[in-house]
Amino acid sequence: MQVRIYPPVMQATGEFDGGKITEQKPIGFPGEGSVVKRVGPLFYWAWGVSSEEARIGLHPHKGFEIMTYVVEGDAYHGDTLGTDSRVGAGGAQVMQTGSGVSHEERLAGGTELFQIWFEPDFMEAIRREPTYRQYEHEEFPLENTGAYTVKTVIGPGAPIELVADAEVYDVEIQPGAVYTHPVPAGYTLTALAIRGQGTWAEADSDREPTVFRTRDFLTSPAASETAASFTNTEEEPLRLALILVPTTVPYALFPKR
Repeated sequence: MQVRIYPPVMQATGEFDGGKITEQKPIGFPGEGSVVKRVGPLFYWAWGVSSEEARIGLHPHKGFEIMTYVVEGDAYHGDTLGTDSRVGAGGAQVMQTGSGVSHEERLAGGTELFQIWFEPDFMEAIRREPTYRQYEHEEFPLENTGAYTVKTVIGPGAPIELVADAEVYDVEIQPGAVYTHPVPAGYTLTALAIRGQGTWAEADSDREPTVFRTRDFLTSPAASETAASFTNTEEEPLRLALILVPTTVPYALFPKR
């Protein structure tokens, strides 16, 4: 289980509404400059922050499953399905864009969120009717041991169901504590450090742990079943977004990169 680290300089950036929304992109669109182009069905990952109220105008999507997860603040959504909604801190929205849907977005000032795109079999996906679903923070499973808190956003017990094979976790680790996450054979665990810093090591391995810092993006494919151990080495909480996906998928990916 080799951990690869991608600091911000190896990730893409973007902005909307004249720079009112700025983005760091662990996985960007073609031509945006991110070193990681995709991981299995994980096609795009943007970490956005709004400095003030900002808007993104009506624009279309097709085929992909798009999740917006709000870390802080409020995100507003409207679409051609007739949706008019607000998602608060800890909540998520999912568009399964299917045969096609257009949407628009508005962020309150100080909003922080992830927008993450997953790709099911595209040629099958575009035959499905588009859908929109919304989930509040309280609907997600939460494990709090005192040493760490793990919120399952997509995965066992969580309300979100995708066609693409993916799990998403919001993890906070207290100073000096360790959190261990299982990684099945044939899967890749990815991590984005949004608060604090620490180390990533393979459980029960003699290999030196990988040191990472705030804003670093990390990936680690597993050839055999293993587990990743994250240690908070600082005096403030460490917060990680984890996404687990199969390293390869049994269908053609679109568009080719």
